[in-house]
Amino acid sequence: MSTTGGSGLIHALLLDGAGGARRLDWDGVTAWKPEDGTLWLTLDYAESDAVHWLEHAAGLDYVVRDALLDPDPRPRAVPHDDDLLLIVRGINANRGSQPEDMISIRVWIEPRRILTIRHRASRSLASIIADLDRGRGPTSVGELTAMLVDRLVDHVVDRVDALHDAIAGAEDDVLSERRGADVRAALADHRRRAIALRRFLGPEREALARLASIPMPWLDAGQRAWISETAERMMRAIEELDAARDRAAVTQEEVASHLAELSNQRIYMLSLITTVFLPLGFVCSLLGVNVGGVPLQDAPWAFWALLAVFAIGVAVQIWMFRRRGWLKRE
Repeated sequence: MSTTGGSGLIHALLLDGAGGARRLDWDGVTAWKPEDGTLWLTLDYAESDAVHWLEHAAGLDYVVRDALLDPDPRPRAVPHDDDLLLIVRGINANRGSQPEDMISIRVWIEPRRILTIRHRASRSLASIIADLDRGRGPTSVGELTAMLVDRLVDHVVDRVDALHDAIAGAEDDVLSERRGADVRAALADHRRRAIALRRFLGPEREALARLASIPMPWLDAGQRAWISETAERMMRAIEELDAARDRAAVTQEEVASHLAELSNQRIYMLSLITTVFLPLGFVCSLLGVNVGGVPLQDAPWAFWALLAVFAIGVAVQIWMFRRRGWLKRE
């Protein structure tokens, strides 16, 4: 499906009711009437032509129009008689982007027309268009709505699973004693990503649950059950995300505890070494003063005797340390 460059009209598709669709341009959109069939429009809200059409030709209430053009909308599902305002977010799979920088998709659904408003490309929307190209796409507004939220949740589940696997890999590295700075940085990054995802997915779960419970006339029982199951999958994905985030936190604590233990062990050994050599250093300093009266300074055997005293002193200290259990390894 081609995009009309610079016009804000990403695609206009007239569903044929059999899984396919016919493309329209702005003139075709203007001439469309509900009896012609189900119309699916996707617009870029950053383009002035799209904004102008929404404001003057779409026939929308100003409250709905402002919600569709909101720069940072919150996920929600709000009925307006037989119409529905649905705002959801999808995983950002665009090149050079972070998946957690989620794509906002604003949807206005009427019994014979559906508007999807976005700026960045969405893999979920592209997959539905590809299905329509093959003649295997949605046949009605209700099926298109259910398919859209299902594809969005598919990509969310894939992303959560990938993040969960990455955290499990970092956890395995910690358990196998590979505790370098890279592992700590990776855990911190995974945890930040999980927190960012959770911030958006929590409201979206509520929006999907709300959508499944709204008795819209263009949603049949099967489509409502499909959306309900999608909402359950979103809930399970969020539970997995919470578990992955908690595992990352526990693993970070394990790494920090291990590093603190290593530091304490090294400080402990340095303390023991200092305790052993402090009296030896004191004696050597005392005997090295440049004054008269130092005993045995002319005796040829005095040096060796002093070494023997030092050795005995060190042996006594080590024996005392062992007896008190200070040299035992934890």
